[in-house]
Amino acid sequence: MSKLSTEERNALPDSAFALPGRRYPIPDKTHARDALARASEFHHRGELTDDEYETVVRRAKEVLGEE
Repeated sequence: MSKLSTEERNALPDSAFALPGRRYPIPDKTHARDALARASEFHHRGELTDDEYETVVRRAKEVLGEE
């Protein structure tokens, strides 16, 4: 799992997150892959809505160049 320090996370612009509330940071490919894995897990557990999951997948794929 990719790690961001609190300072690094706070320095990221809101656009570097897949969801509002600064959830699912995706500033680079490593974090985008991690966001896909975590979103899948949380979606299957019912902790992410279908729309939230689809947003994370779409935004992460943009970062990965898999649009």
